[in-house]
Amino acid sequence: MANVRGCELPDDLYYEVEDNVWARREADGTLVVGMTAYACSLSGQIVAFTPKKVGKIVERKRSLSTVESGKWVGPVKAPVGGEIVAVNEALFDDPGIINADPYGAGWLLRIKPMDWEGEAGFLVSGEAIAAAFEAKMNEDGFGGC
Repeated sequence: MANVRGCELPDDLYYEVEDNVWARREADGTLVVGMTAYACSLSGQIVAFTPKKVGKIVERKRSLSTVESGKWVGPVKAPVGGEIVAVNEALFDDPGIINADPYGAGWLLRIKPMDWEGEAGFLVSGEAIAAAFEAKMNEDGFGGC
């Protein structure tokens, strides 16, 4: 697992670094998507989660959901294009789960990619994660989680 400035970044996930989202490819080809620990640190405590509906088709880098904290409201963007096939309904009652466990119980949505092979190349994984997030944190002037 990469740890950049106190932010954990599991190296078995795929990241859209610019948008601070991760994706985990499941055995059935779907992707579980969530916010990075870095995104959670930037936003502060999440107080609301408003996802797009199951069945909705979204394009890469378009909004999958909106999250709200005490200091920020913004979109969580799709790491790849696809159809939303599931929403983490536990987050409606307790959106703080996103902050508490961003890579586990705090996942946001599951999508069925339209073109995984074509779009996976835009994502960062494995050993490249630490350097990519270090560069982003430098660019953003981020001190750490």
